[in-house]
Amino acid sequence: MDIHRTPYGAGRGLAIGLIAGTLGLGAGASEVPADATIRFVVDSTWSEGYGASILIENTGSEPISGWEFSYTGGPEISALWNAEWVVQGDRTTLRNLDWNGVIAPGTTREIGFSGVGAFSQDVADPTFNGSPVDVLYGSEDQPGGEPGDDDAPADPIPDPDLSGDGLVNGADLTLLLAAWGTSDPSIDLDRNGTIGGGDLTLLLAAWSVEPDAPDEGGGDDSSAGPSGDRRVVGYYIEWGIYGRDYQPSDMPLEKLTHVNYAFANIGADGRIEIGDSYAAIEKLYPGDRWDQPYAGTYNQLNNVLRAEHPHIRTLISVGGWTWSGRFSDVALTAESRSRFAESCVQFIRDYNFDGVDIDWEYPVEGGLASNVRRPEDGTNYTLLLQELRSQLDAAAIEDGRSYLLTIASPAGWDKVRHLDIQALSDVLDWINIMTYDFRGAWDLGTTAHHANFFENPADPVDANAVAEKYNVDWVVNEFLARGAEPSKVVLGVPFYGRAWGGVPDPNGDGGLFQPGNLVPPGTWDDWSSGATGINDFFEIEEMIASGAYTRYWDDVAKVPYLYSATEHGGHFISYEDEESLALKMDYVRETGLGGVMFWEVTGDRNQTLLDVIDASLQAEDGP
Repeated sequence: MDIHRTPYGAGRGLAIGLIAGTLGLGAGASEVPADATIRFVVDSTWSEGYGASILIENTGSEPISGWEFSYTGGPEISALWNAEWVVQGDRTTLRNLDWNGVIAPGTTREIGFSGVGAFSQDVADPTFNGSPVDVLYGSEDQPGGEPGDDDAPADPIPDPDLSGDGLVNGADLTLLLAAWGTSDPSIDLDRNGTIGGGDLTLLLAAWSVEPDAPDEGGGDDSSAGPSGDRRVVGYYIEWGIYGRDYQPSDMPLEKLTHVNYAFANIGADGRIEIGDSYAAIEKLYPGDRWDQPYAGTYNQLNNVLRAEHPHIRTLISVGGWTWSGRFSDVALTAESRSRFAESCVQFIRDYNFDGVDIDWEYPVEGGLASNVRRPEDGTNYTLLLQELRSQLDAAAIEDGRSYLLTIASPAGWDKVRHLDIQALSDVLDWINIMTYDFRGAWDLGTTAHHANFFENPADPVDANAVAEKYNVDWVVNEFLARGAEPSKVVLGVPFYGRAWGGVPDPNGDGGLFQPGNLVPPGTWDDWSSGATGINDFFEIEEMIASGAYTRYWDDVAKVPYLYSATEHGGHFISYEDEESLALKMDYVRETGLGGVMFWEVTGDRNQTLLDVIDASLQAEDGP
């Protein structure tokens, strides 16, 4: 099998990608032998590896236009930059890139790399542009030497453990990024005089491997953080940096175990792509520099904040309501599935995510009218996730870290029926079930609960068994009955409410199961959205505090609702509060579920609901 290893360049990649390829002549490589000297020089060492360079010197009188250096054996390379890197069996081949193909007489091209273990001087059968070539070790004034030997330079190469905590992790990455573009000798790992891409690659190559290495059954999730064995998965919305003014640092990460970043899109080529480039990788935050590999919310979440909260695992969530239109095409063939999975692996490597969360809304039916959909979507969904699992596991072995794969699953029975629940449970680390949005003002015929725990038989809507099957208890039991492992079921809860306007209250019970005649305004409505009837929980708290609303409790469905006779012609709001959420947390524990997921973190600015989750799980972990 050939492995084509993409070089680290000056772009925004954080890790060295590996993709399948074939062995052939490099771009511009000459087939004419040239006078050259090849030299391996070790620049720095640490406990589990080292940084080194391959120097190609043109010792002739004519320029070398295009080059290819090939050999067998040699050091075990974990990352390499400034060359195209191809491995075929035991033979390694390095070729020039577009920008460094010409080597003038008397000049040298440097290929940087990091190695595993101790440096090995066993390069065999070396050729340069097809002709045999001699390989030397060590610099001319320090032949065969390595830092730490008696003839090492007086100024030692910095240890990648920049923070001195015994690990190479987010704390060291933060220090390196803060020094980006400077000449700080204490951080200049590649000793080229400027903190930049070479230093970043050396640091990542020395990254401390987590003790929870993946097995063949899928990604591992042992870093549960403040909730012990259960997960607390919060969605962070990319557009939160704008009108909501909710930056990544505003998240109470000490109360979460996982962050799902919403959303990445799917390009016309069937590959994952950034949703909003400015928000994701361009916006500069305090401490950022214009020339670092990337900035934005990706850097804040995956590098800066995780240095402060090392228990946090992050996943890039792909799709969502707006961007699910291409999933059916992506899942259609083995080729399209492989291409998408490969792009996801490269994406999380580039931006330091811990995994991928697929939010296809929805296979076969539902979602936006413009979505492509096919009857075979349910089967193809399983195949797509299996391909993702396979490629993520392979990457995990190569990178020495575990990668996660999850989905945001529908809860409506009409959509769930198309899913192979047992197969999904086998391949996924867990399933986030969106047990909310059961009802809403898209149907003004009757008010109802949008995240009710149980069915209320008084609900007049029984078409398609809506009242019977659109509730948390039915959905969870359906997933368990169809083969989901309880520990892989993560219960979704809403940090927002859904409302109806123009609602009468003839029975004096707050307008429950009554018709409405308008969609009232929501918390973040604007000219493009119009009235949504979606209110964030912190605004609902303000409504209650205003005295204009009365809280009611449905003791059958076990959820609250608000009503105001004076607002919006009769304002009915279905929502989650501390009482209903506490009951659901009891249910999570008693049923042995894997935790709780919520949409989304900007909606609970007082942390009222999150504190209920945190207190429940802390009590479970206590004596």
